[in-house]
Amino acid sequence: MTRTCKVGPVGIGPGQPLVIIAGPCTLESLDLAMEVGTRLRDACAALGLPYIFKASFDKANRSSVRSARGPGLEEGLDALAEVRRRLGVPVTTDLHAPEQADAVADVVDMLQIPAFLCRQTDLLVAAGHSAATRDRAVNVKKGQFLSPREMAGPVRKLHEAGCSNILLTERGTFFGYHRLVNDFTGLGDLMELDCSGFCSDPPPPVCFDVTHSTQLPGSGEQTGGRPDRAPLLARAAVAAGVHALFIEAHPNPPAALSDAATQLRLDTVPRLLAQLTRLRQSLDHTGSPQ
Repeated sequence: MTRTCKVGPVGIGPGQPLVIIAGPCTLESLDLAMEVGTRLRDACAALGLPYIFKASFDKANRSSVRSARGPGLEEGLDALAEVRRRLGVPVTTDLHAPEQADAVADVVDMLQIPAFLCRQTDLLVAAGHSAATRDRAVNVKKGQFLSPREMAGPVRKLHEAGCSNILLTERGTFFGYHRLVNDFTGLGDLMELDCSGFCSDPPPPVCFDVTHSTQLPGSGEQTGGRPDRAPLLARAAVAAGVHALFIEAHPNPPAALSDAATQLRLDTVPRLLAQLTRLRQSLDHTGSPQ
């Protein structure tokens, strides 16, 4: 049995519809965020899928120091608050430093811990405490260097900071040959994560990051990708029984300021979501729509 993660009015977990966490990689502008968010919100609403908007105010782990990073904390949070108000949906963004936690939690419904930082104790404790005191959730992306079992460590740190409203996200594993490998045996292990050593709660629900899982690391100053494989991975993850999907989309991916090689073209996403909804409804997984 899996616990439920509450992100504003949206429940992620057993007995809930498939949740879509999606948006542009970076907050390039408020207009772009609204264009992408409106299209995705409406596509999800037509299919009965709960929607959470995602975009980053800072991409602090870019491959090159010359890469665009985003508007920064203050301007970015103002934009996220406006998107949240206009779209009427929960929002999420990532943070990179403990001192950002309170400000981020004041605005967003779910704080996201980047995969490269998923073992950073100070960051996890700050995010967990800020989330717990403001009734927010924390999404921890599994590091490409961790086994599923090792994700019990970040969950324990959040739990000890007072936060049990947790989502875990799988986004591929490094195997050392310039391609992320998506281990669906490991995905099943993550959905059955043993947390009994430090709490009596069931394991957190699991999200699958569709677009970042197509990355080709080591491709130079900008990471490459195989977005053509994103629909295949999304279908496999839904068939495996994940509780949510994470997707980055852009009206013109080659022109995106970050993750240009992996974001899906915005106009292709509604059709993919329709396919995934039909697949989810055809399966008899715990948590599937009835």
